[in-house]
Amino acid sequence: MSMMRLKGKTVLITGGSSGIGFETAKQMVEEGAFVYITGRRKEALEEAANNIGPNAKAIQADAGIKADMERVFKTIQDDKGSLDVIFANAGIGGYVKLEDITEEEFDRVFNANVKGALFTVQTMLPILPNGASIILNTSITANLGLPNFTIYSASKAALRSFIHSWTTDLKDRKIRVNAVSPGVIPTAAATGELGRSEEEEKEQQKWRASLTPLGRVGHTKDISNAVIFLASDESSYITGIELTVDGGLTSVFPNKL
Repeated sequence: MSMMRLKGKTVLITGGSSGIGFETAKQMVEEGAFVYITGRRKEALEEAANNIGPNAKAIQADAGIKADMERVFKTIQDDKGSLDVIFANAGIGGYVKLEDITEEEFDRVFNANVKGALFTVQTMLPILPNGASIILNTSITANLGLPNFTIYSASKAALRSFIHSWTTDLKDRKIRVNAVSPGVIPTAAATGELGRSEEEEKEQQKWRASLTPLGRVGHTKDISNAVIFLASDESSYITGIELTVDGGLTSVFPNKL
């Protein structure tokens, strides 16, 4: 049963049409928030907003394009006047061998993951009230030396650096900056991005579950629960942290992925 922990709050979630972003948007609305979701795919985005209900609004936008986020800013400013929570969730990545990395692939991942998070937050600053909450979506991969995952892992490490810098930059406004760091969370988008078949994905997750102290891979709701905690007043004395949600995987088996 919802405790309405986000009652009256306005939230922006980038990459909100599926996976972690969609689950978080849905749950935040149940907690009393009005949620704006952005994404690049118009039909998927509108379908997601319809599924969530009247307290969600879709805005087609690419988080990696500053002009798109300026349009999102204008919409939220005109509609609501202010924004209480940002969940910079949009992200992409894939397996590429070091010797095969191209400029195009580097730009694709860093534009979406790093540039997107930076300019999402920067663009929204004028409508963030004192005491607002900013949450970034990092990854346990930033701590791990996973093979063929150079660019994605580096992009997520950059987001971790943002948390620390922005906590200092925004301290006078009492704006809290934190991150959620997901472990193995199977989603359709992630499976497609990494190029695995459904059967390969099933075997991969079975193996990873066997390495995890809690005996399973994660669910999108495991991450949305953590994001809602960081967005709510329950975490009012928490800033500058990366909350790892991985079933204990990286703590116990850091070198076995």
